[in-house]
Amino acid sequence: MPAVPTNPIKPVAKVTSKVASPKAANDPAPMPASIKQTTPGVLQFSGTWTVCQLGNVMRQLDSLLMRHAATVELDGQQIQKIDSITAWVLQSRLKKLRDSGVQLTMQGWPAQYQKMLDGLGELPHDAAPVIKTPGMLEKIGKASVDVVKDNLALLSFIGETAVSLLGLFTHPRRWRGRTILHNIQIAGFEALPIVGVTSFLLGIVIAYQGADQLKHYGANIFVVELVGYAMLREFAPLITAIIIAGRSGSAYAAQIGTMVVTEEIDALQTIGIKPIELLVLPKLVALMLALPLLTLFADLIGVIGGMLMASNQLDVGTHEFLTRFATEIPLKTLLIGIGKSLVFSIVIVITGCYQGFRTKGNADSVGRQTTRSVVQAIFIVIVLDALFSVIFNLLGL
Repeated sequence: MPAVPTNPIKPVAKVTSKVASPKAANDPAPMPASIKQTTPGVLQFSGTWTVCQLGNVMRQLDSLLMRHAATVELDGQQIQKIDSITAWVLQSRLKKLRDSGVQLTMQGWPAQYQKMLDGLGELPHDAAPVIKTPGMLEKIGKASVDVVKDNLALLSFIGETAVSLLGLFTHPRRWRGRTILHNIQIAGFEALPIVGVTSFLLGIVIAYQGADQLKHYGANIFVVELVGYAMLREFAPLITAIIIAGRSGSAYAAQIGTMVVTEEIDALQTIGIKPIELLVLPKLVALMLALPLLTLFADLIGVIGGMLMASNQLDVGTHEFLTRFATEIPLKTLLIGIGKSLVFSIVIVITGCYQGFRTKGNADSVGRQTTRSVVQAIFIVIVLDALFSVIFNLLGL
């Protein structure tokens, strides 16, 4: 059997052909960017202006502009392309030239590139937006609207707190005893030193200021009524409330405000815990118990301070002072002061917690709301004390 020839089959070369697209055929080949001075005062721009050729064309432009005349015409008919970076650099160079007093005119530039150069220019000073200053009537109107909204929000918060407090009486297991005791310790027991020192000095001041006047009329013994009525009825509950508003009311606002910023309030609501029951009601119950006791402590220390000053300045002995105090100062005077302190405690807690919940997501707002809580609490306490004085006077108490 004859052998079959084993000639290798040569592979056929793959023939590829490139068909030019109509767009590529019609578009002119890109030309390098260049600047030429055709006639004196006329600069002709041509080619493709991109960031790759930016340094070269800017050097050409600077060398030509050093010999510029008072009027320069920029011919852009042969510009094929210009990108935004090159347009921005070119615009800045031309602006400096205009600022030096040279009149520039642009002729034959394509519309899209002319618009690009115009859009990258700086706004003139007279085109700056005019800020309208609100008038006095507008400011008063806005402030009034803000006050009304704030008061409505405060009333809503008071109502929600009252409803939650009533709900605790129907569900006694929801009372947080340990939290209440903790707040009593912080707002009550730890405030004893500052309240005691302030009340003692206040009793001394009251007795000392009245000593000079009482000596003139030989009425030294009436220092007992002066110290007793002033401390028990007015100064002890008022000063104690102001101290607690600055000490504990600010702490309430800062604590809740920080929890708002760190989104802990949202987390409590997500897991089904009412923030008012956890954060407001224990503070409210604790201060309603602690502030009357602090006021009673302030009464005692203030009377002791006034008694020491009476013994030193008016020769009114301790036994004589205490005997007249027990007979001339009625029990209702003490009860009025304690009753006012109970109202003041509600004001301090509601104001501090409300301002804490009004915090708006940043640390600066925490400080602002804390300051606002202290100012509002002290202001409301003083106003209520004045109203109590008028009401008790009308009622003959």
